[in-house]
Amino acid sequence: MIDIRPFNNLGGADHGWLKAKHHFSFAEYYDPSRVHWGNLRVWNDDTIAPNTGFPPHPHRDMEIITYVRKGAITHQDNLGNHGRTEAGDVQVMSAGTGIMHSEYNREREDTQIFQIWIQPTKRGHAPSWGSRPFPKTDRAGRLVTLASGYENDTDALPIHTDARVLGATLKAGQSIDYPLGKERVAYLVPATGAVEIEGTRVGARDGAAVSEIETLHLKAIEDSEIVLVDAAA
Repeated sequence: MIDIRPFNNLGGADHGWLKAKHHFSFAEYYDPSRVHWGNLRVWNDDTIAPNTGFPPHPHRDMEIITYVRKGAITHQDNLGNHGRTEAGDVQVMSAGTGIMHSEYNREREDTQIFQIWIQPTKRGHAPSWGSRPFPKTDRAGRLVTLASGYENDTDALPIHTDARVLGATLKAGQSIDYPLGKERVAYLVPATGAVEIEGTRVGARDGAAVSEIETLHLKAIEDSEIVLVDAAA
């Protein structure tokens, strides 16, 4: 099953400094049919104006992955972590027993991010933060694991959950397969471009909720940059 969620039909809000689109129920947007997809709870498509951002606020018991699509995001938290994550790179914050953090766009241009929240397998982990680059050349024509709850994904940022976050850049006409498994679910969003999943078109910033598919067949219709979450059903 493939359920396409067009970008223009997503819920969202315009706060002036923040233009947000929500693939799932979030804040004041609520759709009872789109509360989660497996253990994937939030996928926000955020555009943050220059020299603005999210002031210090708390989280707990959530794995929060930020994929930067344009510009950069600057993180600071009460654990003493501070870092700047640029376009194409990823940061992970495990909120665990509790963390206070801020996320600001300190750049001269808009910053665009995918903010992905995945429910942890267990509550009560120690909070942590990490960031790392994932050069697009390294994921050209193939899926690379960006964040993972599995020990064998040694090059990925660790998360405390039964899920993977993957990224790829594809040239028009390129195809890749991903062994999902019928007992799993996936959610895919092209940051740019357009792809086909089993012959179904998914445009830029559209969401595709996938289930009951053993192997995910992806083909790029245009040059594309994609982000995929493989989640527990």
